[in-house]
Amino acid sequence: MTRTTAEPFTLTCPIPLMDYPRVLMAHGSGGRMMQQLIEKMFYRAFDNPELLSGHDGVTLDTGGIEAGRVVFTTDSYVIRPLFFPGGDIGSLAVFGTVNDLAMCGAKPRYLSAGFILEEGLDMETLWRVVCSMRQAADRAEVKIVTGDTKVVEKGKGDGLYINTAGIGEMIHAVHLHPRSVKPGDKVIVSGDVGRHGMAVMAQREGLSFESDLASDAAPLNHCVMTLLDAGLDIHCLRDITRGGLAAVLCEIAQSAAVQIDIDQQQIPINDTVSGACELLGLNPLYVACEGRFVAFVAPAAVEQVLEIITSFDQGKPVSIGEVTAGEAGLVTMKTIIGGQRILDMPSGELLPRIC
Repeated sequence: MTRTTAEPFTLTCPIPLMDYPRVLMAHGSGGRMMQQLIEKMFYRAFDNPELLSGHDGVTLDTGGIEAGRVVFTTDSYVIRPLFFPGGDIGSLAVFGTVNDLAMCGAKPRYLSAGFILEEGLDMETLWRVVCSMRQAADRAEVKIVTGDTKVVEKGKGDGLYINTAGIGEMIHAVHLHPRSVKPGDKVIVSGDVGRHGMAVMAQREGLSFESDLASDAAPLNHCVMTLLDAGLDIHCLRDITRGGLAAVLCEIAQSAAVQIDIDQQQIPINDTVSGACELLGLNPLYVACEGRFVAFVAPAAVEQVLEIITSFDQGKPVSIGEVTAGEAGLVTMKTIIGGQRILDMPSGELLPRIC
């Protein structure tokens, strides 16, 4: 699909005009519609092998840093409200980018920070966010080394948007990628799912519960580096963000052309999250996390992987299923009552402004 000078790039839009309003309503990257937008428009326009790898970040051979490979990633954060139980837009921006680098097997080193400020934003609010970013960077052991600031007119920016980019160093000779997943792999989730999205939604809607509901936002790089230091047979890691656990599993099943079978009874879900989702008519399997990841590992490595994740006290890890050579791209779930259900990519509008 790589372009050459003999095949000039066409200016014809690859998505019909009638689809634009629906595309613009997709507030997030975990839905079928946004995946279609990425594949049909961005992949087509910017076509290159690095981009088409389809991972959280891209590994680049620079011939420079020690192992000769660095990982580069970028993300934008548009959360509302700016502050929520367990975090804020600043810490989220740092942790989210750090985690994307870690999922590629890289040790995060440097971040950039671009601030889109809405006219009239209170300087005390901005200072709180900046201080939170500094604390988050210290916790993740990365440096914020460059950035940019722009101002948009009042009413056009939800107060503050942040874009971060990150550079990480590959210190292990590993290739963690969805296409490395193979039949027989066990599927491990690092902790309970759905807490971040529901903590944000509860804060936004003014909901209160008997027990506190806080985001799981946290840096995952220290845990991941410990797993890699142990030399375990890990094939793929993916943080659970927009679209939730279900979207992550669907994406990986499609990329690896495998079937993934999971057991609903094994999926860890906080009771408060479960109740909040029931109240709002949401499925916790499609709600975002910001401090959880899925690991695809060889059967012999499962116990050690679970032990290491548990030692970081970021949630109780559980093996929830396995990869099979069934139907390519299919994700099935054994329900609590013993039935079988197919998990699809989320369709329609995802929860807006939660990441």
